[in-house]
Amino acid sequence: MRLHEIAHCRAGDKGDTSILSVFPLDDGDYDRLRRELTADRVRAHLAGQVRGEVTRCELPLLKALQFTCQRALDGGVTTSLSLDTHGKTLSSRLLALDL
Repeated sequence: MRLHEIAHCRAGDKGDTSILSVFPLDDGDYDRLRRELTADRVRAHLAGQVRGEVTRCELPLLKALQFTCQRALDGGVTTSLSLDTHGKTLSSRLLALDL
């Protein structure tokens, strides 16, 4: 099973940092996401694009997990030559993770 089958993801950015927020499609899957979707696992899955630390914040009232990915945007929107300077495709890439 891939993450996209039970969750959706939104991406935001600030400088060279991408913020990925993961929400289960069904609130009942929140505990499963908390168990299986660790910062280390996200970092490994996004290796190559995220070159810095990945930290996870739990937002239980929203049934969401938020991942802050450092050094993910090749310097940031105003300095990057990347085709996706805002890092929006990182959310799609994360949803391809095998659970």
